[in-house]
Amino acid sequence: MSHGRHKGELPLVYSCSGCSSAAQLSNELALRLDRAGEAEMSCIAGVGGNVPKLVKTAQAGRPILAIDGCPLACTKACLETRDVSPSKHVVLSEFGVKKRYGKDFDPVDASRLYSEMASLARQLGD
Repeated sequence: MSHGRHKGELPLVYSCSGCSSAAQLSNELALRLDRAGEAEMSCIAGVGGNVPKLVKTAQAGRPILAIDGCPLACTKACLETRDVSPSKHVVLSEFGVKKRYGKDFDPVDASRLYSEMASLARQLGD
């Protein structure tokens, strides 16, 4: 948990949220990190779309965990368009997650990977 830290003191987490099961799993993991107070989720679409407030958040110098579902690495690419490099970049396919279209992600994968993502977020927040 956040150990009493305010949102602005937590690492940021950005995720893919495309149409594949791997993309939706990355989004689910980021949401869980946010809801559990392990990280503050922000909007990668806003960063990629050059929305000033969201770009400013990304460029604030806070640690960033970027979670992508597949090797296309859209989350990382959106950050890089604004000269932001994530502190840690995770590609779920490297953890055995399969990219499937028209199907939901496997809840077993979500449970299996959440603790790893939470551990990464905690390391970034220390």
